[in-house]
Amino acid sequence: MLLKQFPELATELAPGRAAPGRRTPPPPPAELAERLHEEREEALRLQQRHGLVAPGYSAAPLRLHISDTIRDISDGVVELEEAVRDRLGLPRARRAPVPERLRRIAAVLDGVAADPVLAGHVRDETRRMARRCARALGDTEVVVRVSGRCPWCDSVSLRAFPDRGAVLCVNPACRCADPLCGCHDDPAYRHTWDEREWERTAGERMTAEHTATDRKDAR
Repeated sequence: MLLKQFPELATELAPGRAAPGRRTPPPPPAELAERLHEEREEALRLQQRHGLVAPGYSAAPLRLHISDTIRDISDGVVELEEAVRDRLGLPRARRAPVPERLRRIAAVLDGVAADPVLAGHVRDETRRMARRCARALGDTEVVVRVSGRCPWCDSVSLRAFPDRGAVLCVNPACRCADPLCGCHDDPAYRHTWDEREWERTAGERMTAEHTATDRKDAR
């Protein structure tokens, strides 16, 4: 997904010149729309003061949140490839554009998969960057309601996020038993299970419910 969508950020950097066949992204959420408005005003002020315009484009201002996304993903991919090659004992890679670096990472995924720690890092980082890229392009992440109640707060607030392979409890009051979990000290954080953790947790919960039912029937 990241390899496919990253080049589209260059098109979105200066609006008004979409590539042929490029779909128009849906309107951004209210908070992003407000931020875009502020950034465009700032970009216009910079343009008027310093003559800053996108090369080859009209006077349309740069979309600064797209520029930030490009920089963040570019830095992230460089750091990720360096970490992968270092962990696998490979020589330092030559400089290359982001798509080529991603293809080089994909080419050594068999070696990455053999190292659980490295595989988890690659998975988490690529998912993070893919989500940021998708948000910048206006894509909406799929959210699926999960049946049953949260194991920690007992509310019907479980949601699955297939793109990131995770299940979250969206109840702001939910607190898990781990005092080091971010749900205890960060109001924006939600307790999260990855796919394997949730399968194990759901299986244990189902077993406990069946046991309780069997005991009740026995009485």
